[in-house]
Amino acid sequence: MIARRETLLWAVQRATAMVLAFCVLVHLATIIYAVRAGLSAGAILGRTQGSFLWGTFYGVFVIAVAIHAALGMRVIAAEWLRMKGAAAGLVVGAFGALLAAMGLRAVVAVVAA
Repeated sequence: MIARRETLLWAVQRATAMVLAFCVLVHLATIIYAVRAGLSAGAILGRTQGSFLWGTFYGVFVIAVAIHAALGMRVIAAEWLRMKGAAAGLVVGAFGALLAAMGLRAVVAVVAA
């Protein structure tokens, strides 16, 4: 039972890594485009405000980061702090939820019209 759960969590972390790789490439390409086009922060915000596409993209990015980081911290907590089971799950779950909340708040602030 535990081996199955660990395998599932490993697969989820690898899946979020693939999502993150794509998101990072799009994000970097967007930054390069903005810099080369000489866009100001105001011009960038003007293009992102009210955009469902950018809001969805960065929302997915944030959720993938929160899940990926929480799963990584779970392994670190087990190895370094000797946290196991429910305690580790609660601590890293709270960490992941905090990351998600802060990230989604930033997405809403940038995309909200």
